[in-house]
Amino acid sequence: MSTRYARAVWIGLAGLSSCQWVEYSPNQTYLPVAERAQTARNLARLRETASPSTDTVRFVFIGDTQRFYDETERFVQSVNQQRGIDFVFVAGDISDFGLTREFRWVHQRLQQLRVPYLTVVGNHDLVGNGRAIYQAMYGPLNYTFRYQGTQFVCLDTNGREYGFNGRVPDVDWLHTQLQDTVGTRRSVVISHVPPMDEDFDSTLVAPYTAAVRQYGPRLALHLSAHVHRFTAGQPYHDGITYLTTYSLAKHRYHIITLWGKRQFRLETVQYGPQA
Repeated sequence: MSTRYARAVWIGLAGLSSCQWVEYSPNQTYLPVAERAQTARNLARLRETASPSTDTVRFVFIGDTQRFYDETERFVQSVNQQRGIDFVFVAGDISDFGLTREFRWVHQRLQQLRVPYLTVVGNHDLVGNGRAIYQAMYGPLNYTFRYQGTQFVCLDTNGREYGFNGRVPDVDWLHTQLQDTVGTRRSVVISHVPPMDEDFDSTLVAPYTAAVRQYGPRLALHLSAHVHRFTAGQPYHDGITYLTTYSLAKHRYHIITLWGKRQFRLETVQYGPQA
């Protein structure tokens, strides 16, 4: 190999290595610094908008963006036309195969939202190296935040992805969070897989729903995705409303408004052809 050719090859490889868009393996977990820790970044943005003069929270709730990139763009355009939205919550399955490129493609679209967006991990987000990628891009799989007097408890309920090992969801962690009532008027539990679904660890359905029921007097809603359609009801006959939302493919999303002790209002927005 000539010295001139070797130098050209080295320069070419150096240029590629400095480019954040080069993917050396579909299993890589590298993320640019600007795309890491999105949960912490968006919670910081959200705290800046908090107002002590109201306890009303109004947010968009949707699930399952997996592969629906055009639909995500249209979703963002629709949400940005809404008024009075505090944040957007995407309830898991951001990716389909747990690939870095999938998480990045979705994030590049969602970061065009005019308000912060938050997530909970879905079963597809745990495929392959998805768990590590999700944690790098967003943060903890279980976390809690408060906004306008509402406590949002967000947790991993993807039992099948752990071989139904009896530890996911973490019911003890859920108890601990719901017991902490400091600065809380009402609580909302958010997961990807609802306890009514076969992908939820069946051995944990009873203790999980018992934990939710125990704090029922101030629990406004239990929110999930996974099934790609809207359902709402009280399947355990305990006064707790369990709601699942649409996937992006349905071209519909919910706007949920919370106020008072446990009051809520549900609106449905259609932004394209029904699927």
